[in-house]
Amino acid sequence: MLNVLMVILMRNKNAALLLSRKNLESILKMKDVIEAVKEAYRERGLNSVLMPSRIRIDVERYNGNILIMPAYLKSMDALGTKLVTTHLENFKFNLPTVMGVIVLNDPKTGIPLSIMDGTYITALRTGAAGAVAAEYLSRKDSSIVTIIGAGVQGCSQLIGLCEVRKIKKVFIFDVDQKKCEEYVKVMREHVDAEIIKGSSIKDAVQESDIVVTATSSSTPVIKGEWLTEGCHVNGIGSHSPDARELDENVIKKASKIVLDTWDAKNVGDIAYPISKGMFKEENIYGEIGEIVAGKKPGRITEKEITVFKSVGTAITDVATALKAYKLAKEKGVGHYISILD
Repeated sequence: MLNVLMVILMRNKNAALLLSRKNLESILKMKDVIEAVKEAYRERGLNSVLMPSRIRIDVERYNGNILIMPAYLKSMDALGTKLVTTHLENFKFNLPTVMGVIVLNDPKTGIPLSIMDGTYITALRTGAAGAVAAEYLSRKDSSIVTIIGAGVQGCSQLIGLCEVRKIKKVFIFDVDQKKCEEYVKVMREHVDAEIIKGSSIKDAVQESDIVVTATSSSTPVIKGEWLTEGCHVNGIGSHSPDARELDENVIKKASKIVLDTWDAKNVGDIAYPISKGMFKEENIYGEIGEIVAGKKPGRITEKEITVFKSVGTAITDVATALKAYKLAKEKGVGHYISILD
C-alpha cells in the first residue's frame, strides 16, 4: 500500500499541468497580465534576466518558420521557453497562421511544470506591453485612441489601454472594412468607450492622444506630420527589417523613442531612417524596462511626442506563463499529464 502511495506521489510531482486556451481564458485577465509584464520589464531594467536572442528556423518547403524563445527571470524565479510557428499557407488546412506553445520549467530541477497554449498568452502579453508603455509614456489625461489594424492585437491593445487610461473614444481602421465593422460590434461589449469605424486615418491621428499600429503592412500607415503635441504612439505590428508601420518622420519628430528590447532597432520602423542617415541609433532613448525600473524618467512634459516600438520578448511570455500557472493551481484549472513515466 505504501509503495502504491509513493508511486502516486511521484507521478504527481513529475506531472506537468496542461493548460488549453479555454483554460487560460477562464483564469487570465488583462489586469493580471499587465502586472506580470510590468514586473518582467522591471527585471530587464535591473539586469536580472537571462534572455538570449531568439532562434529562427525557416521551413521553406512549407512556407513556414519556427521561433524558439527561452528566458529566465531571476527575481521571479521563472524559467521557460515559447515555441512559435508561422505558416502562411495554413488557411488551406483551416488552421491559424501563427500558433504557439509555452513550456514552463522548475528552475531548480528543470522538470516541466506546465505546458500551455502560447497563442492566447502572446495576444494578452502584447496588449499588456502596449498598456505598460502607455502608462509610462502617454499623458495621464489621454482619452482618444486611433487603432490601425482590427485583428487580434487591435482588440488586445484596446483592452490593455483601458486598464491604464480612461479611454472615451476609439477610431478603428483596417484594410478589410468587414473586420472594422465586426471590431466595433465586438469591442463595444468589452470596453466602456465610443468605438467608431474611421473614415480618415490622418484626421483620426490628429485628434488622438494615443495611436496604435497593429498591422502586417510593409509600408507606413501613419505619417509624422499627422502627430500633434503630446501624442503617444505604440508600434506593435512590424517585426522585420523590411516592414514599416511608422514613416521616418514619426521617428524624427518623437522626443523619445523607447524599445521593448534593443533588438527592435533592427525593425524597419527604426532601421530604415537610421540607414538613410535621418536618425541616429544613439538617439534612441532606451528600453521600457529602464523606465519601469526607475533608471530613466518616462514622459516629462505634456507636449512631448513619444514612441514605443515592440517586437515581443520571451521574458513577458514566461512571466505571464508563471502567472497563469499559479492561478490555474489556485483555481484547480487544467489537467496533469505524466512526463517522466
